[in-house]
Amino acid sequence: MDGSRNVFIYGLDNFHRQELASIAGAGQLNFHQLLEHDEAIHPEVFPVDRMLAKTERILDDFPGSVDAVCTYWDFPTSTLVPIIRERRQLPGAGLEPVLKLEHKYWARLEQQATVPELIPPFDWVDPFADDPGADLAVDFPFWLKPIKAHSSYLGFKIHNPREFRHAIERIRRGIHLFGDPFNAILDKADLPESVAAIGGYHCIAEGIISAGQQCTLEGYVRNGDVRVYGVVDSVREGRHRSSFQRYQYPSRLPRRVQWRMRDAASRVMTHTGYDNAPFNMEFFWHRGSDTLALLEVNARCSKSHSPLFYQVDGASHFQVMVNLGLGEDPAFPHRQGESAMAAKFMLRVFEPGRVTRVPDVDDIARLQERFPEARLRVSVHPGQDLSALPFQDSYSYELAELFLGGRDQADLLRRYHEARQILGFRVDHSDRAA
Repeated sequence: MDGSRNVFIYGLDNFHRQELASIAGAGQLNFHQLLEHDEAIHPEVFPVDRMLAKTERILDDFPGSVDAVCTYWDFPTSTLVPIIRERRQLPGAGLEPVLKLEHKYWARLEQQATVPELIPPFDWVDPFADDPGADLAVDFPFWLKPIKAHSSYLGFKIHNPREFRHAIERIRRGIHLFGDPFNAILDKADLPESVAAIGGYHCIAEGIISAGQQCTLEGYVRNGDVRVYGVVDSVREGRHRSSFQRYQYPSRLPRRVQWRMRDAASRVMTHTGYDNAPFNMEFFWHRGSDTLALLEVNARCSKSHSPLFYQVDGASHFQVMVNLGLGEDPAFPHRQGESAMAAKFMLRVFEPGRVTRVPDVDDIARLQERFPEARLRVSVHPGQDLSALPFQDSYSYELAELFLGGRDQADLLRRYHEARQILGFRVDHSDRAA
């Protein structure tokens, strides 16, 4: 070994390896994949104990030093990282503070103790009870979600008892995908009495707060000091405004609103005891009433936002993840990128169908020639039955992710519409999937 430090990252792929190359000091760091992408991110099941055992074998067999273990992915890697760090005495937040953010019901209890004015009415639901809606302390309409999932998986907007019954049937069939591994994680933590009986096979019902503009704070805690380094707007679309159309940076929300969110973030993160690790926190702001609502907190930085920070600030915010993983103060640039604004666009359709065309090599070459900063990740293939795509929200299907930079929002949207025409995705909806 050459004396450089070794950073292990769950599910590291070539797309995100390019992002890591932009951070300061990358030349003195070796980045290693910890579990293959399909093992860590998109397996048919998440056997967390086997994943932990394999992780330990990989690290034990490594001939050099293990200096940091990180993730930019959702569950289960967001909860595997604190376990590994605690076992190997590496810097970063412990499992229980992470669960205070990732367990949706426990998280609401923590937020209720610190920012009660920012959270909706909520209650837990046992979908396997004889009468799951009995004594529910939340009125219609509400969102019903598993205690642990991601990408809005099995999340339903409920307006009446009929929709509730339909959602419960769907949840009963699919909640095991995240419920089993989350229960395995919970078994490794010392849970308070208030949440000990509420696990991966339970749901949370929450009052509707999604009427406003959504945004995400990207930040970190370092030795108890909560710092926010960027605010990203999340623009939704679809029948229930539940599907992301794009993430756009920097935020266009008023500065005074952004400072109120920063203050709320500081209170919540300090209360949970989460320390020496990145986080992101999602809010809604209702312009008419000038009110804020807190949606959720994630115990990681967002991979989706990484290219946006590179375009605008000059480096991926994986800089923050890696510095903290190494026990260092993050050194993150500000407004040193090539674009004044950047966005990640999610190319979606809202009906089931079969993919008949995806971009070919010539299409992608035309895209790169027209928009040199563009980066594309295609999620489907010709013949793909959209109803078989994993981890989709309940109301849409994602075809691809497209990252673009621009002068301002109008320029970004113009570039996006031209890029979508170049890419030429086609979906046949005539034989609609159930």
